[in-house]
Amino acid sequence: MASASLQDLPGARGRYAIFGRIFIYAILILFVGYYLLPMIVMISTSLKSAAEIRTGSLISLPREITFDAWGEAWGKACTGAACNGLAPFFWNSIVMAVPAVMISTILGALNGYALTKWRFRGANLLFGLILFGSFIPFQLILLPMSQTLGWLGIAGSTPGLILVHVVYGLSFTTLFFRNYYITIPDDLVKAATIDGAGFFQIFFKIMLPLSTPIVMVTVIWQFTQIWNDFLFGVSFATSTASAPVTVALNNLVNTTTGVKRYNVDMAAAMIAALPTLVIYILAGKYFVRGLTAGSVKG
Repeated sequence: MASASLQDLPGARGRYAIFGRIFIYAILILFVGYYLLPMIVMISTSLKSAAEIRTGSLISLPREITFDAWGEAWGKACTGAACNGLAPFFWNSIVMAVPAVMISTILGALNGYALTKWRFRGANLLFGLILFGSFIPFQLILLPMSQTLGWLGIAGSTPGLILVHVVYGLSFTTLFFRNYYITIPDDLVKAATIDGAGFFQIFFKIMLPLSTPIVMVTVIWQFTQIWNDFLFGVSFATSTASAPVTVALNNLVNTTTGVKRYNVDMAAAMIAALPTLVIYILAGKYFVRGLTAGSVKG
């Protein structure tokens, strides 16, 4: 009997493993459905007509798919006094986000490179002060930043918003690159220095080619933060020419003339979220790889 029980033990373990795997997958599917349900409702609602929304259920699938709400949200919906949709604000966000991401990424890379491979007296103190900037709330810098933008003469403009996002994001980008570069052997820099390479030659020819994983992390992080920002946009953008898409989306949802058009609101929300969704779908795996690439030294 004892030998028979021992022979059946591997089979029992296999069955327990199968049941355990089924249970884990069931839990994961449950959580996926929980997180995806709001987006499914948004997409479904945006593809319905106003009449179908009034007569049907909120979570029901559209009986007849129509993209009229998407066209309305893009080019005709009112975002306050103007009724030209999200299109101009969408391009404002692109004009703001792309330079801000590029500038903050390259400056963060230079900072991380200097703090790890060209150590100087007070480098740790400087890094601590930069790191402190990662924990400063948005609301705390609104007044000093508005005064600075006024002194520079770029208040209420797209260059002003770019400067705000670069300054606020620099602490994060420096942290990312510093933690990544500290894992790269110092012997590479020493060998290049002996061969006569200077600060920027080593940076552009050695460090940057090795930085693809952390560059992807920084670009995804910065783009997401800048694109989704509302507080800086509503505080420092004073005109349609510089307001980002998040501000326009808020105005569109809160501007009601007659019957509330939920399909247009949902379509506008999806349009505003589309760039970040695309980036995470296409480059999400690089984000995870980049985060783990600098997590272990050696």
